[in-house]
Amino acid sequence: MKTKVIEKLLSKKFIDWHQTIKDENVKKLVKSNTIITGGSIASMLLREDINDFDVYFTNKETALAVANYYVSEFLKISEHKFKNSDKKVEITVKDEDERIKIYIKSSGIAGAAGENDYQYFESRPPEEGEDFIESITKQVDQADDTLVNLKSDDKYKPVFMSANAITLSDKIQIVIRFYGDPATIHQHYDYQHCTNYWLSNTGKLTLNIEALKILMSKELVYVGSKYPICSVIRTRKFIKRGWTINAGQYLKMCFQISKLDLENLSVLEDQLIGVDAAYFCQLINALKEQKEREANFKFDYGYLATIIDKIF
Repeated sequence: MKTKVIEKLLSKKFIDWHQTIKDENVKKLVKSNTIITGGSIASMLLREDINDFDVYFTNKETALAVANYYVSEFLKISEHKFKNSDKKVEITVKDEDERIKIYIKSSGIAGAAGENDYQYFESRPPEEGEDFIESITKQVDQADDTLVNLKSDDKYKPVFMSANAITLSDKIQIVIRFYGDPATIHQHYDYQHCTNYWLSNTGKLTLNIEALKILMSKELVYVGSKYPICSVIRTRKFIKRGWTINAGQYLKMCFQISKLDLENLSVLEDQLIGVDAAYFCQLINALKEQKEREANFKFDYGYLATIIDKIF
């Protein structure tokens, strides 16, 4: 797909989403401070289907405002669905140590289409997680079709939340874990082919030459990440799409993983959630529940392996 066409499609997608934001202050901040980057641009360059559009923000003020806005919208949906139930959803947004984090008492999925769409994530088998989120956000298959088919009131609803990200219907994934200019954002990206980006304040697409070379060869090149475990797991979907990866790239990921204290439950949780909401929620919940029952509980490989084999 030509770069001018991609630029136009990203602008249309952004405008379509931006128009659904009801809070004028949030709307103003989003208009000036949004970055779209990641796999969607790579998919368009390769003429492949788009899974979602990864959205970041250039400053903390915008990321915090957006997080609070969509948590509020999420709570309105959950309140409506549970109005005749004792079940409640508790979600708060906190700004701690220059990091914005969503605290969820019980991770949930909210859907706008019907009464049965809302359900707690841990009630589903974990292997269904990614497919479920993909199906709920896959209401439109092609980027240039995003301005039709749906009423504005039905679009861009929060359907899933994790500590680091908010998934909206209509293929928008808002990442609040990181913010800053594109160079800062891409310090936390794992694969180089995902480092092209579009800016809302200019409406312009910027292409990275090295990323384009890699796209042509479809060979994964790992450039480092705060979430190397997720990077390893993510290789599965690329390999299914015909990408290749050499052993050296895996070694880079393994080296970064070796520096993590995975016996620390907080570290393990942060790594498994990463910026992808669907990973290993049941595992983390099982470990947390055991920790609540036994204050001095510690887990090793054997215990972890047993839980993983039960879940999967």
